[in-house]
Amino acid sequence: MLNWSEIDTVLLDMDGTLLDLHFDSYFWLHVIPTEHAKKQNISFEQAKADILARYEAVHGKLQWYCLDYWQEQLGLPIMALKREIQHLISVREDVPEFLSALKDAGKELILLTNAHPDSLSLKVELTEFAHHMDVLISTHVYGVSKESQSLWQQVQADLGFDKRRTLFVDDSLSVLNSAREFGIGHLLAVANPDSKLPANVITDYLSITDYRTLLPIK
Repeated sequence: MLNWSEIDTVLLDMDGTLLDLHFDSYFWLHVIPTEHAKKQNISFEQAKADILARYEAVHGKLQWYCLDYWQEQLGLPIMALKREIQHLISVREDVPEFLSALKDAGKELILLTNAHPDSLSLKVELTEFAHHMDVLISTHVYGVSKESQSLWQQVQADLGFDKRRTLFVDDSLSVLNSAREFGIGHLLAVANPDSKLPANVITDYLSITDYRTLLPIK
């Protein structure tokens, strides 16, 4: 398990890590194909196949996370559609106690998300995780995603954290791989990012399905 005495800074992803990924999964895999089908006058199955191919073409790149990109590509009012299902946005059940314990232990907490700034703002507006954070960062301000080594170099240069004494938590293995390549000292995977899906089997990283198993933080 984690040795908290060796950790000063905790970098946390947002979607699937602090928030239930179900909102995003439902939005991108159901709402968007449904609206695309209506707009193009095609079947849902045709629309979903087209959408998935478009997603795959930019997977891991900043465009994949960029609401402006998808609004331009699909001609759909992305933020308005998100607000129609905003009731699905929720903090993971195990998160409040975990974040409180981290703050009480004096850890520096930094949100580092690939989410578009508008998505970040919506989720901050509708949840209460942000008040625990010392810094909130959308990678869009750097022009590259967490999959890029350039992002890690820029964020560390700006914030000055000791990467050897930093814990990074994410539900994406490709992003964790990028953090490992950069030299982040402690890595933790979230195995159950979406409450409506079974937990993933993760062998490459220490993983959790409930942050409370990491408590107490000493």
